[in-house]
Amino acid sequence: MGTPDGFRPARLTIGIISAGRVGTALGVALERAEHVVVACSAISQASRERAQRRLPDTAVLAVDEVAARAELLLIAVPDTELAGLVTGLAATGAVRPGTIVAHTSGANGIGVLAPLASQGCIPLAIHPAMTFTGADEDIERLRDGCFGVTAADEVGYAVAQSLVLEIGGEPFRVREDARALYHAALAHASNHVVTVLLDAVEALRAALWGQELLGQELVGSAPGGIAERVVGPLARASLENALQRGQAALTGPVARGDAHVVARHLEALGEADPELARAYRDNSLRTAKRAHAPRDVFAVLADGPTRQLGTGQP
Repeated sequence: MGTPDGFRPARLTIGIISAGRVGTALGVALERAEHVVVACSAISQASRERAQRRLPDTAVLAVDEVAARAELLLIAVPDTELAGLVTGLAATGAVRPGTIVAHTSGANGIGVLAPLASQGCIPLAIHPAMTFTGADEDIERLRDGCFGVTAADEVGYAVAQSLVLEIGGEPFRVREDARALYHAALAHASNHVVTVLLDAVEALRAALWGQELLGQELVGSAPGGIAERVVGPLARASLENALQRGQAALTGPVARGDAHVVARHLEALGEADPELARAYRDNSLRTAKRAHAPRDVFAVLADGPTRQLGTGQP
């Protein structure tokens, strides 16, 4: 994948704060694009081991020393630490004027980098729209992944775009005032999908408990059992259908208007786990609105079972 108008930034010396899942994955990807990660910060034992494994030739230094060596300073710390870190760096004067300073926070734009921008740095927000687990797949997923970019001007956008394209990603612009909404949408798509799927797996385990499985293994509460093998293909197909067909991907009793089945679902879930029944009702209401379900479905969802019968977990 090429860079815009043939623009290719010079090979940069990169400093990374800190050596977490995101920072080290991006560091490896940038080194594959022939940049050089000269230093990183790593406080915990896990981050030190991660830095040694992924970036073995990179010096592990204090934050101010990392900043002083970098032409591109990549800040990959949790959102709660970002503003304080930037303020501290500005106070030390460790970041040289002209340094490209990019953070990886989804919820923040370049405003949080104002203390460094006022000292002549080039502020960028480059957020990989991907989930990171710390596994090696994280690095490979950056290729063909999308990156939400916010910059102060067209020069900044050109630099960010080129860096993303170099590692095989697809950059797109996010307005400064839209960063929170942008990040909320991604969290809803990623985190809440995990919650819904794990809730479904647990409910299915309860439904199958004690049954003859024709040689399959239930595997208790460990991943990889029959519940995961049942839910997996269904969930993957639903995801692909939603992305390819939009509203037409909706199926099931709510979309069909089968109020009687929805009522039975709520009763069964209420007996197994009242909290899950409430979550099912809330999600079903959203589905019913999208599907323009008949009134009796809304009536069931509004007046469904409320009895609290315990978890029912075997």
